Amino acid sequence: MSTNIFVNLPVKDLSKTVEFFTKLGFKFNPQFTDENATSMIVSEDIYVMLLVEKFFKTFTRKEIADAIKTTEVIITLSAESREKVDELVDKALGAGGALSGETQDQGFMYGRGFQDLNGHLWEVVWMDTARISQP
Repeated sequence: MSTNIFVNLPVKDLSKTVEFFTKLGFKFNPQFTDENATSMIVSEDIYVMLLVEKFFKTFTRKEIADAIKTTEVIITLSAESREKVDELVDKALGAGGALSGETQDQGFMYGRGFQDLNGHLWEVVWMDTARISQP
């Protein structure tokens, strides 16, 4: 299965975090950047979403891990269609996973999530990129 990977990380100060990663040579997608988040481009297929902690919290019912003491991420996989989102999440639930959060349907973007057997959070998302407005 070929897919893009989006790693979501909570951050305390977005501007300082962007400044740090800019110094390391990373670029950011302005289409997915605002005061709450930015999309750091790792490669053609891998992105790190840097999310202000308060915004990050809207994606989970769990407490945010203190990255100094422990590590936790939400791993997001892209799907080819809304149906493929449902197919993968339903497979995860059938294999013993648990539903994570509510279905997100924003028209141009559709997503569902699950927890694996170890409690790690996974999101499966379809986006109609043609419907995303240009800055």
